[in-house]
Amino acid sequence: MRIHDRSAVVLLPPLCLLALLQWPAVAWTACDDPPARRVNWLHCDKQGADLTGADLREAVLTQANLTAAKLAGARLSGADLGDATLSRANFAGAALVGTRLVSAKLDQAGLVGASMAGARLDRAALTQANLSNADLSGARLYQADLTGANLSGANLSQAMLAQADLTDAKLPNVNLSGATLSRAVLENAVLSGANLHGVKLDGANLLGVDFTGADLGEATLADARIDGARFTGAKLDSTIWVNRRRCPPGSVEECR
Repeated sequence: MRIHDRSAVVLLPPLCLLALLQWPAVAWTACDDPPARRVNWLHCDKQGADLTGADLREAVLTQANLTAAKLAGARLSGADLGDATLSRANFAGAALVGTRLVSAKLDQAGLVGASMAGARLDRAALTQANLSNADLSGARLYQADLTGANLSGANLSQAMLAQADLTDAKLPNVNLSGATLSRAVLENAVLSGANLHGVKLDGANLLGVDFTGADLGEATLADARIDGARFTGAKLDSTIWVNRRRCPPGSVEECR
């Protein structure tokens, strides 16, 4: 009897602990919970939801469906929207500083004027998304698909866009100073008036790109493909050219 009692004393606490650990896990994800900071909407279906101005900072929205949701002015800094479906969602003026959007589906999403400094958008789908005047400084967009996206006037300084696809993207007056676009595809993209000072475009596909009036000073274009690209009025001051030769200081339009 003593052995039996001792077993009960030893086994009961772990069983109770296990029950306590499992109980909140069952109720933790609640799709009916109202929008709030750190809310957990993992896998939740929020298609078309009106979340205008909502406070969703540090929220868990991983793999959530927010297709066509209204998130203008919402606060999503530090939230996790990894692999979420955000097609046609409206994030105009929203705060997404440091937000995780890895592999998120943002095709045709509206991100006009959004604050996205330091956001993680690796492998995200942003085809035909509107990111005009958005702040993406220091953001990660490794292998992101930005085909046909509108990035007019956006701030992408120090951003990581290696191997990203920017085919037919609109980037007039964009700030890409110090950004990395190694082996990126920018075929037929518009970069007129862009700040590309110190940008890394080594091995990039720049076929048919419009660099009219752009600042490519100290940029690196080693091994890039530039057939059909237009450099009218472009600054090439100390630029590393496609043949790995440094352009003379003060070069404009041509590397001579």
